[in-house]
Amino acid sequence: MELPLLLAVETSCDDTSMAVMRGASVLAQIVSSQLTHDFGGIVPELVSRSHQRYIVPVLREVLAKAGVSGGDLNLIAATRGPGLVGSIMVGLNFAKGLAAGYGIPLIGVNHIEAHLLAVFIEHPELEFPFIALIVSGGHTLLVEAQSLGRYHILGETRDDAAGECFDKVARWLGLLSPESQMGGPVIERLSRSGRADAFDFPRPMLRSEDYMFSFSGLKTAVMTAFKNQPETFIRQHLPDICASFQDAVTEVLAAKTMRAALAGGYRTVVLAGGVAANAALRRRLTEQTQTHGCTLIVPAPEYCTDNAAMVGIAGWLHFRNKIPSDSELFPNPSLRL
Repeated sequence: MELPLLLAVETSCDDTSMAVMRGASVLAQIVSSQLTHDFGGIVPELVSRSHQRYIVPVLREVLAKAGVSGGDLNLIAATRGPGLVGSIMVGLNFAKGLAAGYGIPLIGVNHIEAHLLAVFIEHPELEFPFIALIVSGGHTLLVEAQSLGRYHILGETRDDAAGECFDKVARWLGLLSPESQMGGPVIERLSRSGRADAFDFPRPMLRSEDYMFSFSGLKTAVMTAFKNQPETFIRQHLPDICASFQDAVTEVLAAKTMRAALAGGYRTVVLAGGVAANAALRRRLTEQTQTHGCTLIVPAPEYCTDNAAMVGIAGWLHFRNKIPSDSELFPNPSLRL
């Protein structure tokens, strides 16, 4: 029996993304990131207008790329939260209209769960339970994934998320541009030619007995360390600053994740979310999981940042396992895992 043909829609923030999937297999994916951030950050109203402008062209493009038509679809999955309410509403209402027009089911997807389940695209053999570290610009969560739809949050950030901390430090260092407000990639790139031990930045909550995180103090420490230094000094030492800062973040993330895995007797660790694309974090967790006889599983970089395929795999797994979706499917910008 042929698996259902699924359309996935992701509009939780500023990327308009759609994917066509046959079960867990990605036939085509489009991630449209045309926005420029002339205001130094994301403006929710402008973002939602952008989704309205691009959502139909993205649909046409992804269907054409997959070689199918709308009438071939059997199922639609769409993000219902968390995220920007206006952005979610555009994608979710569009998905509702398509589902009603084609007379097919619609599955509402939790954006955070979608990040966690993205590993199943390339690793369908993965079995629950496992420990998952979900790190992005908006979230830093350490999760005990007990089974599909059953998750226990062991710890989360008390203030800034890890990705948010990368963005704020990069902005303060003058590394962002109107075309990109993502600090992680530029800090990672500069770190390759820097020394991680050049500056001794704090490791917030590294030795606390719980699994909570805090990165606001680290951000402040970086700013305070160089606020009285001339611009030339900062430019000269930029790779070392980035490498030392990145080392502090990744050490905390990896240490708490491994502590949770070993305390719970878990042999599998999943790294997910936009910051999971960071090579230094991957390398550190790879070394530590190997040392302790555990297995690290990370999605491909294109499935780490916000994308529709992760929404599609979450929707497909819920549909296949007959986990019901909220019939009203209202946007929920504060949706929890």
